[in-house]
Amino acid sequence: MHTLAKSISMTDDASLPKTLAELQARGYRRQSVKAEMRNNLLQRLSSGGPLFPGIVGYDDTVIPQIENALLSQHDMLFLGLRGQGKTRMLRMLVNFLDPVIPAIAGSEVNDDPFAPISKFGRDMLDRYGDDCPLDWIPREKRYHEKLATPDVTIADLIGEIDLIKHAEGKHLASEDVMHFGLIPRSHRGIFCMNELPDLGPKIQVGLFNVLEERDVQIRGFPVRLDLDLAMVFSANPEDYTNRGRIVTPLKDRIGSVIQTHYPVSRELGMQITAENAWTGRDGPARVLVPKYIQEVVEEISRLARTSGHVNQASGVSVRMSIANYENMISNAERRGVRTSAAHVVPRISDLASIPAGSRGKLELNMTEESGQEDKLIVRIVEEAVKNIFDQHFKPAAFKNVVEYFESGQSLETGDGLSAAELLERISPIRDFAKQVATRARELEPELAAGPASAELAASVAELILEGLHCHNRVNKRSRGAATTFGIG
Repeated sequence: MHTLAKSISMTDDASLPKTLAELQARGYRRQSVKAEMRNNLLQRLSSGGPLFPGIVGYDDTVIPQIENALLSQHDMLFLGLRGQGKTRMLRMLVNFLDPVIPAIAGSEVNDDPFAPISKFGRDMLDRYGDDCPLDWIPREKRYHEKLATPDVTIADLIGEIDLIKHAEGKHLASEDVMHFGLIPRSHRGIFCMNELPDLGPKIQVGLFNVLEERDVQIRGFPVRLDLDLAMVFSANPEDYTNRGRIVTPLKDRIGSVIQTHYPVSRELGMQITAENAWTGRDGPARVLVPKYIQEVVEEISRLARTSGHVNQASGVSVRMSIANYENMISNAERRGVRTSAAHVVPRISDLASIPAGSRGKLELNMTEESGQEDKLIVRIVEEAVKNIFDQHFKPAAFKNVVEYFESGQSLETGDGLSAAELLERISPIRDFAKQVATRARELEPELAAGPASAELAASVAELILEGLHCHNRVNKRSRGAATTFGIG
């Protein structure tokens, strides 16, 4: 193990060996990148604690796959639909590297002082011997990432002849004339290729030797670079992208394919959204989000992932829940500022902000008419509200509300009304205010007992009215920001 690197932090800069002789005297022992990651994983498994902090819902499914791949010293492909945390986890793999490693000073490819792979590194050793100067490379600089696009070339990844160096007098057959690409520059580290299917087939073929033989060739010159790499990739399932696919021989050379997924439960989805959404606002109105509203927002994404109108091969990203949640909070915050409320609770009328956060995050089937996206989102929102309403209430409990509208009365609500105004408008409905207060205490006892009790009551009232509409007990007509409930 890199015992020296583990015992020294980057703050101990003065104690880091500056030459090869000092490094040898300190008993440093080299190892491959994958052995390094394996040993660090074993230590972290022994000590306990989360391996991927902030990653929720993968403890029993995805993370064990990654652990096995690291222990097997495999290259990995993270395969899954968009918004499943693939890139985030790939970037966290850097935490399984040692804090620092030594490299020959000035090397473009992080040459190991005990086994340099470049001509520059070998020349430095020949010139300085045991006095060869060292640089110390932090783990963060040992991770390189490239987004696969159709215009990526072999020169970008592997390298190219530098004509400027050639013009300076260096011979074409000399390694000195080479300009190294991203993969050689990732030597002794992790190289990540995102969205692998978008990479041209010929370029994918060029990765074969890197994966299998760990060497590269530049412009046909037999420049053997014995690369020490952990190579990782991300991809959407091949049946989704129309731009390309992973060529079978390349996929065959990748040791482990890690299958990711969306949250398996609504509660996990809510937790992911709450941890990733921007909720710590610094405005004059404090937004307090009750659990049932969080449930509605997450249910919208879950219903979209099962809708026959949505292309499920494309997927519905977790980013949709996060964007919807943030927009809903912003809508409530805007009302709070305009009504001078110190505390504000989101309502069903704030879900009018949902289409802006959902557009582009779900892809309609080819059979769907263009321009139908917003109509589909509205239908999904209504179904989500109905599901959450049914989870907490029964329509029969609100016969008094239905009778009020059957008598010819109507009620206008909207996201611009203050809580006091909305509660004043529902006061003529027999016993409704009392029902709302009781339900609010049952759903959110802490909020109901605090300064936002009126805001919570207004939110519960809208949930009940919308739930009755979803059960066809009450009609609804929307006009701009205003919504009118009634019969007929």
